[in-house]
Amino acid sequence: MERRSRGFGFFTGVVIAVLGASTITCSDSSKLPEGYWGQKTSDKVIAKTLTIRLDPDLSQLSDAERETTRLMVEAGKIIHRLYEVSRHPQALTAHDDLAALHEELGRPKATGNLLDIYRLAKGPIIRNLEGELEAFVPVEPRHPGRNVYPWGIEKLELAAFLESHPDDAKTILAIRSVVRRSTSENLARDIGVLREHDVLSVLHPGLKAELVALAEDPSTKAFYAVPYSVEYADDLFEVRDLLEQAASLMEDSDPDYARYLRNRANDLLTDDYESGDASWVTGRFNNLNTQIGAYENYDDELYGVKAFFSLSVLVKDPAMSSTITTVTKWMQEMEDLLPYEHHKTVRTDIPIGAYNVVADFGQARGTNTASILPNESYITRKYGRTILLRHNIMIHPELFAGRTRTFAATVDEEFVDTYTAKGDFFRTLWHEIGHYLGPDRTLDGRTLDEALEEDSSILEEMKADLVSLFLMKRLHKKGYYNRVRLRSVQAAGIRRTLRRNQPSKSQSYATMENMQLNYFLEKNLLTYDAGKNKLRIDYSVYHETVESMLREVMALQYRGDKVAADAFIEKYSTWDPDIQGRLAKSMKESEKYRYTIVRYAALGE
Repeated sequence: MERRSRGFGFFTGVVIAVLGASTITCSDSSKLPEGYWGQKTSDKVIAKTLTIRLDPDLSQLSDAERETTRLMVEAGKIIHRLYEVSRHPQALTAHDDLAALHEELGRPKATGNLLDIYRLAKGPIIRNLEGELEAFVPVEPRHPGRNVYPWGIEKLELAAFLESHPDDAKTILAIRSVVRRSTSENLARDIGVLREHDVLSVLHPGLKAELVALAEDPSTKAFYAVPYSVEYADDLFEVRDLLEQAASLMEDSDPDYARYLRNRANDLLTDDYESGDASWVTGRFNNLNTQIGAYENYDDELYGVKAFFSLSVLVKDPAMSSTITTVTKWMQEMEDLLPYEHHKTVRTDIPIGAYNVVADFGQARGTNTASILPNESYITRKYGRTILLRHNIMIHPELFAGRTRTFAATVDEEFVDTYTAKGDFFRTLWHEIGHYLGPDRTLDGRTLDEALEEDSSILEEMKADLVSLFLMKRLHKKGYYNRVRLRSVQAAGIRRTLRRNQPSKSQSYATMENMQLNYFLEKNLLTYDAGKNKLRIDYSVYHETVESMLREVMALQYRGDKVAADAFIEKYSTWDPDIQGRLAKSMKESEKYRYTIVRYAALGE
């Protein structure tokens, strides 16, 4: 795990200035140093990149809320850089060098492109137009453990250590810890952080003594872990201070939100999010909401357990929020309807809100349409979860136009008009609710992440997708969906399965989407017309097909059988060049954009 020095608060400001600067065109004769993409290569990516700008109406905010928004944006800048360095140890240096080269060469388009691509990829490695991971600046290749495990470590080595040291698994596989080799240098560094920040020794009792003991017998063959609050101490103390300032501002006008901010400020130092999550989920906020912390584990391709940082600054969309909160009263009914036997009792008063994004940072940055958090089962059983729908992304006309082109390129003409933006909205809403329902622990009491490791996120996202489609029949019967809306959501479920490139298993979303396509083809919900190179949809078998797959997925989750999960994923994640390959070619030919850069008025962009 590579550490970095403090002081990127200034660097962040420089980055934003550079990204916002205009560039001038230079000829290809000004060749970039070895390891940097040339302009011809970067131009191809930029030509396929849509840039959108989010500038939501903030006129409803009070002066205190406006200042709180500014403080949250400052905290987000820090969180974003933490996210980048947690994925690749050379990320910040690579950006520094690229920004300096951009200035040195007079801000040519060649380096301007690369700065935009870095922004797009949230780091120095992007999935190129062929769907392959590629560094566009001179850095080492990506590794499955990213930068929260020893850089470049193979899973077999760490697994062998855990097998011989089972008592260390709790800390090494903790959701918010970084894993290190037990070298003298690493141990001395971490002991130094604990001595510099006495409060961390108090909040993590026994940690310093443990590290001192390990330092007496260091070994490159042994491993230990420290919490994020130690690894990122300086930066998280800065974020904590910003949250405390914001909490003080909001104490009188929005005490629930203030309490959440104050609890989350402390959580960042304890690495235990229960107090903040409890106040986040059970609080009732006015205009502002903020997703803060390390939650999702999609970036951990080694064990699938480490959470990565994000921060989202959100302002409530009152009109949209009021139209969706009625569904919470059906939560238990929907849980009991699912095709598995081990139903749980769920809270029915969880908050569901539609928000407009002011700015996203870290893992949340991009075109993510919704979140449901927290994820830790012991917390969700006590307090429930909160669902955040990002309305100004969900309804963005250019983003929807791109999805429509994909659908039209792959399905028979008679089905194209059934797909609408509302279908996406309601499918997404019930996808997030789907995360709240179904198994959250295995039959022997393990968490799904613990039992299924890197398979966990694939199966969980697939379960949520399938729940959103399975519940359509009941929602139609209840009058929540009319026939037009039902068809639109069903069409959105099919559109979701279409991929332009063969996904790798490390791509959780893309893998589970392709698996659904294969299953739907196997069960004849979809049939492929080779002559037209189009898919046909048999709506008469839609429900029974979804129910069948959902039953299998939830059974795998509940059993917690990693071997069976591997086999299921392998079976349905195949890529047939005569079906997926030809459909992908059609999608690529019809597409206008492959990537999207999101810029934010709140960042001066």
